[in-house]
Amino acid sequence: MAYNQLKYRKNFGLLIAFVILVTILFGVAMLAARSMIANFIETEFNNRKVEVFDRSVQPFHEFFNDKIPEISYYQGYLDSVKAASYVNDIIRKYAFVDRVLFYDIAITNSDTVETGIKYNNLLVYPKSITSFYLNEENRLIAQRPENTQTRAYIDDFNTMVLKFVGFLDRVNESTSMSNDDIYRVFYALNPGKVIYMNIPRISDLLAYKRMMSVPDTNFVAYDQDMFMFLIDPSKIQIKNVAENLYEKIAILPIVSGSVSDQHYYLQTELSLPGALSDYKLQYTSSEGFINKEINRRFFPVSLGISGVYLILIFIAYLIYRNVTINSRLFQLQYDFINNLTHEFKTPVSVIKIAGNNIQSSEKLSTEEQRMYGKILDQEADKLNSLMNKLLSFAQIENKSIKPNKEEVQVEEFCEPIFEAVKLKYPDLNFTYTIDVQNHMMVDTTLLLSVFQNLIDNAYKYSEPQRKFLHIDVQQNKKNFVIKFKDKGIGINKKEFNSIFKKFYRVKNQFNQQGSIGLGLAFCKEIVDFMGGEIKVDSVPSEGTTFTLLLPLGPKKN
Repeated sequence: MAYNQLKYRKNFGLLIAFVILVTILFGVAMLAARSMIANFIETEFNNRKVEVFDRSVQPFHEFFNDKIPEISYYQGYLDSVKAASYVNDIIRKYAFVDRVLFYDIAITNSDTVETGIKYNNLLVYPKSITSFYLNEENRLIAQRPENTQTRAYIDDFNTMVLKFVGFLDRVNESTSMSNDDIYRVFYALNPGKVIYMNIPRISDLLAYKRMMSVPDTNFVAYDQDMFMFLIDPSKIQIKNVAENLYEKIAILPIVSGSVSDQHYYLQTELSLPGALSDYKLQYTSSEGFINKEINRRFFPVSLGISGVYLILIFIAYLIYRNVTINSRLFQLQYDFINNLTHEFKTPVSVIKIAGNNIQSSEKLSTEEQRMYGKILDQEADKLNSLMNKLLSFAQIENKSIKPNKEEVQVEEFCEPIFEAVKLKYPDLNFTYTIDVQNHMMVDTTLLLSVFQNLIDNAYKYSEPQRKFLHIDVQQNKKNFVIKFKDKGIGINKKEFNSIFKKFYRVKNQFNQQGSIGLGLAFCKEIVDFMGGEIKVDSVPSEGTTFTLLLPLGPKKN
């Protein structure tokens, strides 16, 4: 129970719930975004048809509002030659004008002509009717209509004249023609036809009215012009300004159905105006075409949503990593406290036992005094060494001290250490080589601690029959290269980056007791502190080589 209370609590369930929630929200956001984009495109499909419609019928409006009224500039004095010039410009510029009929009209008080419309004393009749069209060679052809066609064209003429004569009844000197009057009297719009009579001056209209109401023996005649434009709406050029929305746009008769038997995902239509009213614009797009546009617009949105999702997942990973690191650190610190307690407890217990024995003994022999004195001295050295290591490690890590570098001969530094090794570990097969030309500039006390740690590890982590250590001290152009090569149990490669961390202990049978995980971390801190580098190379069950790289000092004299 007490052990479980000391364990670091890792609430991964909450983290997993967070990841699941974020993933669900990610899926919902992606579906909602795509659905919104699909709805937006469908709305845009229905709304932008007006823009396509306006751009497509713009040439017709230009023809109707700007080009047709130019006829009135001639005030009825157009003949077939001038009319041909005018029509040629119209029919070539506006492809939807299929044929043009020119009526050269006479308004007179004579009754010598049988055709036309006679109202009281006023006679209005066509002196001639000329039909203009482009032939297959794209040449303008002018000809008189056939008899069957003439009757139909005369009917259109009579309808226009009756409107005109009816308007003359209402004309007086104060008359001013509004736009409504102009469109009502001088225009006629029928499916496939636009009829226009040139607009006379008010003075001419008053003259026509007098001719109509007052008999006059003097012959009077006026000229008027009327044009009939036969329109083919199917020749209007469609301007698809939203090619990403409309796969196909067609001009069809108003009574027609779909373009084909194919089922379209989206379809809408708009009726054409005025003389084009027998036709409509039909807009269609297949499901694949619309999906392509949805995907195109959805792609950047999905990238944004995915980016937010990945950021949240990365945050979850950082939380997981932090929890894992904290858990490992907690365990390392817990093990450190246990091992440190053991390290302190053992010499303290030995000192206490030796002190009790000395205190309880009535008389000690000289040999016993020496034995107890040696025990107390050794255990005190252990405590002192451990305390110094902890204190030095803290000072070096916090950079509260500076290295006390001094010039020393390599042999002079190494040989006392190597002699002590032979005395301390008589069962260790120990060899060394020294081949250098420069002196060392190092903190000898700190470097001594590194040597002792690496030598102690080589002995500690070797099987009894494989206790071997060779120290090779060389130099290259930049560094001293000091190698500690043993034939111990070795270290797994995946632990190379961890063995130099505080409190980290390689799990093996030699580390069950008596290690606080500071030895190699202490060595790395010292070597880094002196501007050097420490490396490790190892093969499990074959041995380990630690390599120190220390900056060169001055050359030997």
